Amino acid sequence: MTLSQKITPCLLFDGKAEKAAKFYTSIFKKSKIITTSPLTTTFRLEDQEFIALNGPRSDFTWAISFFVTCRTQKEIDYFWKELSAGGETQQCGWLKDKFGVSWQIVPAVLSDLLDDDDAEKAERAMQAMLQMKKLDIAKLKKAHAGR
Repeated sequence: MTLSQKITPCLLFDGKAEKAAKFYTSIFKKSKIITTSPLTTTFRLEDQEFIALNGPRSDFTWAISFFVTCRTQKEIDYFWKELSAGGETQQCGWLKDKFGVSWQIVPAVLSDLLDDDDAEKAERAMQAMLQMKKLDIAKLKKAHAGR
């Protein structure tokens, strides 16, 4: 196995490395499984390579997550539905998939709304976000604008 990047996330699955890799590559359009063996499956999502390792049970925590930047609400809706199927959802665009891996499904515009020089606008957007599980771009923009 030759990896093309310096740092590659390695995820430990309880005997389900290939199954997990197939799940993720079925969701992300620019993806593929690179190699499989009894011990590991290497795969690419967008331009990021991952290693899925078969090993003893290891629970994933919310402390590490994968941040998926979405340009449209349609994209948010798609990734939210696909990745949360069989998993659990949390506030502010966070979810755990059916394997327990944490993801953040976030609109690209969110940083602009939350980092606005106008602190009141930014706070309104933040408060709106805190009320949501799946993030809604229109509602975030509306809160930011004060409507």
